[in-house]
Amino acid sequence: MARATWLLAATSVLGVSLSLWLYRENRSLRAELAGHQAAPADATPPVPGDTAHPDPVSRAPRSAAPMMRAPALPALPEPPQESRMDRRARHTDEFAAMFGRLDGETDDDYKARILPLLTAGLAVPRLRAEEQRKVAEEKAHVTPEQSARLDKAFDKVYSDVLDYTNKAITDGQLSPYERNVSGWLEYAGGLGGILTDANGQIGKILEPSQVRTMYDAGFEWGEYLGLKAPWEQLKPPPARK
Repeated sequence: MARATWLLAATSVLGVSLSLWLYRENRSLRAELAGHQAAPADATPPVPGDTAHPDPVSRAPRSAAPMMRAPALPALPEPPQESRMDRRARHTDEFAAMFGRLDGETDDDYKARILPLLTAGLAVPRLRAEEQRKVAEEKAHVTPEQSARLDKAFDKVYSDVLDYTNKAITDGQLSPYERNVSGWLEYAGGLGGILTDANGQIGKILEPSQVRTMYDAGFEWGEYLGLKAPWEQLKPPPARK
């Protein structure tokens, strides 16, 4: 469970950013489509017998030629159906285009492109996690001194997570260019070990009853640490080979 929680927190960072990008692209496409739609006519069709809006057709001589109807538009071909596998391959390409290195992109260029999306995607979840911790600590009667000691212990946890993740990215274990399920699972196993060490540090600061009270309140340390980790400090991935 601890490994799954850490993996969910780590991959959600990238998932949220991709969702923001797709949402922005969707809004752009909708705006473009709306611009091509014809504006509705302002004139109201006349009502038969209404003297204010005489019907020119009813007043025309019977010998007048009938009105020509517009020819029917040709039927458009049905759009090709996208299979689940095709959609999965397309999402992989979109993810690589968004989070992979662009041609000639430097580290600074990459960070300038990705960090605003990453920070925006994590802002609200981080605020919620901080509020949940505050509520849980109040229920468990965690003292300010204990809370400060926890924050100091977490500094090393975050450092270990960043070092471990940067190595996984450099080695290609975590890559934006391909689906590597075995690599993800191996990465999650390492995160589970780091979380085990973090729980040991928490147990040295909080009483067992306090830890239990926070858990019963719905608070999860693994989820909290996964969201609060400074993912913005990760190194950019290498260029596609």
